[in-house]
Amino acid sequence: MSQAVSFKDFTEITRRVYEYAYGIDNRDWELYRSIFDDVVAMNFHSYNGEPERSMQADEWVSGCRVVFTGLDATQHVMTNPLVDVAGDHARCRMYMKAEHFLLTDQGDSGYALGGYYDDRLVRTPSGWKIEAVTLHVRWHRGNRQIMDMAARRGVERLAAS
Repeated sequence: MSQAVSFKDFTEITRRVYEYAYGIDNRDWELYRSIFDDVVAMNFHSYNGEPERSMQADEWVSGCRVVFTGLDATQHVMTNPLVDVAGDHARCRMYMKAEHFLLTDQGDSGYALGGYYDDRLVRTPSGWKIEAVTLHVRWHRGNRQIMDMAARRGVERLAAS
């Protein structure tokens, strides 16, 4: 992808990617769902060892909702966007740092990871939408077990609501 990127496209694409973080951290599931195309390819192999998987965006958001509802707080920070556009397709690579917190008596209450996202987007009649996310983890620290604890707690919280 080598064509010049317009300011409008750059702004809309980076906003979509920033909304990824904002939607999760603020548990704004309507916003979070709105950033994705109907089918998304998610590749978190460097985090969980699983291969890339295509799924309905609703399924992805539902799974995220469970885990993040179980956490006490999160903060995702993204910087240094590199955007390339070719027609109606775009790529956005951006550094990321994600902090996750769950008060627990089973070890450290925090888990952080850092690296970068490599996202693919498509221009739709309703604007740019994310169609694929690849996470490249470069480092992590803390108690990764809180993510599993959060998933169990999220199921309980959602069932009670």
